[in-house]
Order: sequence, then structure tokens, then C-alpha cells
Amino acid sequence: MSAIVEKTLEKFLERIRQIKSYEEALGVLYWDMRTGAPRKGVESRSKAIGVLSSQVFALQTGADLGEWLTELEKPETLASLNEINRKLVTETRKDFDRSVKIPPKLHEEYVILTSEAESFWEEAKASGDYASFQPYLDKIITYTNKFIDLWGAKATRYDTLLDMYEPGITTEELDRVFGGLREKLVPLASAIAASPHQPDTSLLKQTYAKEAQKKFSTFILDQIGFDFQAGRLDESVHPFATGLSTGDVRITTRYLDDDVTSALFGTIHECGHALYEQNISKELDGTTLSTGTSMGIHESQSRFWENVIGRSRPFWNRYFGDLQKLFPGQLDVPVEEFYRATNVVQPSLIRIEADELTYNLHIIIRYEIEKQIFNEGVTAAELPALWNAKYKEYLGITPENDGEGVLQDVHWSGGAFGYFPSYSLGNMYAAQMTETLEKELPNVWELVEKGELHPIKDWLTDKVYQYGKLRTPSELITAITGKPLDPDYLVRYLERKYKDIYKL
Repeated sequence: MSAIVEKTLEKFLERIRQIKSYEEALGVLYWDMRTGAPRKGVESRSKAIGVLSSQVFALQTGADLGEWLTELEKPETLASLNEINRKLVTETRKDFDRSVKIPPKLHEEYVILTSEAESFWEEAKASGDYASFQPYLDKIITYTNKFIDLWGAKATRYDTLLDMYEPGITTEELDRVFGGLREKLVPLASAIAASPHQPDTSLLKQTYAKEAQKKFSTFILDQIGFDFQAGRLDESVHPFATGLSTGDVRITTRYLDDDVTSALFGTIHECGHALYEQNISKELDGTTLSTGTSMGIHESQSRFWENVIGRSRPFWNRYFGDLQKLFPGQLDVPVEEFYRATNVVQPSLIRIEADELTYNLHIIIRYEIEKQIFNEGVTAAELPALWNAKYKEYLGITPENDGEGVLQDVHWSGGAFGYFPSYSLGNMYAAQMTETLEKELPNVWELVEKGELHPIKDWLTDKVYQYGKLRTPSELITAITGKPLDPDYLVRYLERKYKDIYKL
């Protein structure tokens, strides 16, 4: 490598470190806004985030960065770089080409808008007042359409957004996958509904002390392997995880007084995200590769820990006694009854509390609505009625108010259109990985029943976590399972589990 190339690489890597440092600072500001920042400080904080984001944007789109990339992309130069630097160049080029098309002023306006919108969404959700939030959503959709125009639409306008969260995925592929899921899961859900062996869920709907819920959530996080020296647990309206660095990964949950499982499974879900971020290879620290490779792979980890492990019979054979001790007299039932209650299948309004099987229908509803927004021009004003109609069609139920309907998710307030399919893709990735895990760690369920969960975390670290963004989603799933993503694994997992629970 020539001295000129070495100097260029040095400047390039320093720029990457600067970008990563700004992003970490912004992550703290966003986390603070979502976990208790004073309401009157929202406007000022949003403007501060806008200013800092504009600085990051300038670093990401500078002409000098473009020149360095051009130099480093020369075939002989790129071949001389190590794997990490080579991947940094290709990923940075992709981000550069997308970002450089956005005028800086437009970007700053959008960041301020979405920062404010997330806070106003919280109030609108609590009161079910969609009308007060609609102007923000109108603007966010308008800005997103401007961005699509500037980027250049792919096969469809919505494909452009999907690619930001799951590289390479298309509406054509999702229509096929979701269509296959719907075809196979709807009959299974119908058979379950007709089964005379319905779990009794009344035991879950009592008043459960919040402090005891917190204690159990913390206990389970420790059991799974969450590193409290590299993370923390807080509360928010909508549970989320923020990976600032491998040494600082923050998660939140939401405690409900009348449901002992909501915070528990929400916490385990976010812990799955956190384990990913905490266990990325230290070699990637300080680079933009020190994060998950896609939201689908990220969600595979949260859904794996929440459902495959956290809602399994062996898990509760081990931990139900610990839960009973924290709520004396409230859970005096056999463990099998509790296990079945936490795996009940029934239509519900709230996505984050949906069962494993119907959860995918929640995602399909959002996916279809987002396609209509960007491919067919559906407006924010039309969304509540469209939302309610689709819930009636797919789940047979209708929200009583917009707080439990169109306002229930935070994603649109932050402009995260194209994100929702990641959840179902995550279910598919998780089921496919699980079959390989069971082959390579044949005593896995014995370990779960003993509370020995760290070997599972170690297996996932070896197969997924350590690579951060170094490998693409398709490279990861193929390397782990020997096959590309296949939804049949998820169908097989759900059929096996729920035919047993419902004695079909």
C-alpha cells in the first residue's frame, strides 16, 4: 500500500470515528427524550438534535469523503484492505450515495420534525387524539416522498424504503412470503379457535405490584446474559433498545398493573436486541459496522429470546417458581397452566402484546397500509378508517379508539416507514436459526430447563452477534443454516408448538 493510500485510509477512518461519536451523542439525546425529558424542553431539544444531526450529515456527505472513497475503491487498493476496512468502504459508499442527494436544509428540517413528532405522538396515543397528531404525520409522509424522489424510486416507491432496513428485500418478495404465511397460518388459527382445549388466561389479569415486576425483569435479564455493566433498564411509553456502543446498550420496558407478562416479555424482547449490540466484536468498535446488519436480523434476536426461549415450556419449568415467590398467592397454579396461558392464540388489538401466530397478521396489516401510502397515495387523513377496516378483515376486531388503533406504534412518528416487515422477517430468521441450534446444541432444551442460558448466547455470538454489519443478512442466514431465508421454518415451528398446546 502506497503512502498516499495509507494517508487517505487514515483520513477516511478518522471521519468514520467522528461520525460514530456524533451518533453516540445523538443516541443519548434521543434516549433521554423518550425516557422522561421535561415536556417543555421538547422543542429546544429537537432543535439541538437537528443542529447536531446536520453536522453528522455534513460529515457523511462531504466532497472530501467522496474523494477518499473514489481513491479507496480502486480495485488494487480495495483488494489490499483488510476485511473490516473493505466493508467500511462499501457500506460508506452506499450511505454516501443516498445521503448526498438530500439537501442539508431539508435533512435538518426533517430531523427536527420527527424529534418533535415522537413526543407529540406520546400525548396523542395516551388520549386517542389522532387529529392532533395527523398534521405531523402528514408532513412526515410528505418529506419521505420528497426523499424517494431524490433517491430515485426502485421497482416501487415503497421498495426504496424497504431497502433501508432489510437490504435487497422487495415488495414482490414480501408479497410472496406474506401470502404464503397467511395461507398457512389462517387455517391453523381457525383450528385453534375451534379447539375445546382453550388456556385459562384469567390468572394473568390481576393487579401485579410494579416493583415486583421490575425485580423479576432485572433477574431474567441477568439470567439471559444482559451485561448491566454495559447497559441499563428504564421505562418508556413504547419499549425500545438503543445501542450507543458495545459498552453502553440501553433498553426500556413498559409495566402494566393488570398484566404480569407484558413488561416481562417486552423486557426479554429488548434484551435480545441488547445482546446483539453488546456482543459485537471489539474489532468493530468506533466504526459504523458496530451495529446489527439489518433490522430483520436484529428482530430475529428479540423474537428468538422473547418467544422461542421465553415462551417455551422448559423456560417456565425453570423460572415459574421464581415468579411465584414475587407474587405470593397470585399464581398458585401448575406451571403447565401458566405456560399455556402465556401462549394463548386469540385476535388482539395491540401488536406488542399479540401472540406469536397472529402477530404476523399485525405486521401484514402495517405492510399493506405502508404500501398504499407510498405506492397509491393514501393520505394521513385516511389512515384511521383504513386501519380499522384491515383489523376487521384480518383479525375480526375493531379498535374502540385510535390510541389502541392507528396510534399504537411509535414508528411512523419517527419516519420509520419500511421497518415493520422486519418483525415478521425476524420471526422467520429466528425459526430457521432455531432448527440449526437444536442440531448443533442437541441438549439445548435441557440447558434451558436448568437455567443455563449462556451457551445459547455464546452460540448466537459465534454465529451472529460478533459480525455486526460485517456480513449481509443473506450471508449470515446461509452461513448458519446452509439455506437462504425460508418461511416454511416458521410455519413448522408454529404448527409443532401450537398443535401441542391446543391438542390438535
